[in-house]
Amino acid sequence: MQVRSFQLSDYMRVTQLFEESLSDSCYEQTMEAFARQLSWDSDLVLIHQEDDVIKGAIIGTIDNNQGCYYRLAVHPSYRGQGVGKSLITSMQQRFQGRNVSRICIAGDEHNEPILPLFASMGFDATNVLQAFQKLRIVAG
Repeated sequence: MQVRSFQLSDYMRVTQLFEESLSDSCYEQTMEAFARQLSWDSDLVLIHQEDDVIKGAIIGTIDNNQGCYYRLAVHPSYRGQGVGKSLITSMQQRFQGRNVSRICIAGDEHNEPILPLFASMGFDATNVLQAFQKLRIVAG
């Protein structure tokens, strides 16, 4: 298992992962934010890869000195195997290395189903950023 920074050569496989893992509306919204984040700071896009298979990806962003988990996608075939947790933990380390003042989760309707995963890792309602639309990667 390896969690690593996104590389340009990953683009097609990560795009396919998003398409297979997210609803249509979530996919469209995510692709716009994904493009913005890649242009601003690609080190906050991580992938979970085993052998040559990309099993998951996470998009983080730093906005107003807050580290924010924007989108987590794990391929349906690999859910429940620790892929999401490994991505969340790795992103948390990136945020801490950047000395952010707070770490939060984008509180949009697409992230609601995964809030229990974050809760199992010690995050609570105070970590959910309800004003997700104000994130620069969403608003542009």
